Amino acid sequence: MLIECMETLSAVDLRDPEISASIASKLKEFHNLDMPGPKSSLLWDRLRNWLKTAKSVCPSDEAKEFRLDSLEKEIAALESEFSGEDQCIGFCHNDLQYGNIMIDEETKALTIIDYEYSSFNPVAYDIANHFCEMAADYHSEEPHLLDYTKYPDFDERKRFVQTYLISSDGEEPDAEKVKDLLNSIEKYALASHLFWGLWGIISEHVNDIDFDYMDYARQRFAQYWLKKPAILACHADE
Repeated sequence: MLIECMETLSAVDLRDPEISASIASKLKEFHNLDMPGPKSSLLWDRLRNWLKTAKSVCPSDEAKEFRLDSLEKEIAALESEFSGEDQCIGFCHNDLQYGNIMIDEETKALTIIDYEYSSFNPVAYDIANHFCEMAADYHSEEPHLLDYTKYPDFDERKRFVQTYLISSDGEEPDAEKVKDLLNSIEKYALASHLFWGLWGIISEHVNDIDFDYMDYARQRFAQYWLKKPAILACHADE
């Protein structure tokens, strides 16, 4: 009976202000889970491992197209860029797309599912990844296509972060904390593009699912190279 009243969210649901606020609160709970193992970020090691795998499965023309030989330098630069920040590390889902969030139709309570990519990481990365997923609709006729006009605007991002940072006793977050987390999220969106771009390349060579992984990867890398100059320049001016 309980299963029957649960369903996964849709792409449109992520834009609903009430549902988005519920996701922010639920994600904060998730990040605070006291899971076993080292409480350190796995993001950079995973990126390097996936880059190594991508190089091993890619023919030379694909490796050249995706500039794989330059990505080790890009990963190192991002890690160095973000390492000086006072980062909050939590247990992250790392794949919070709408299909991994279930809602109870009666109570509207949310449940996060599918933890195959979960690990400790900067919480800003997990939120950035969630925002990037708003560009996707995996139930469309062309599920690999991304529409970055659907990336949440500043007001949407700010509302999400303000809800996320509300204290356990309901106290509103400090404006400076909201600003800092918003800035970190935009920077970690770059890491999300690299992460899923590499995932797309690898998946093209190891999966038989009917999904255009290569074009998906192209879109993620295109966003990385498009957004990187402005985002890092903005950070340098802070």
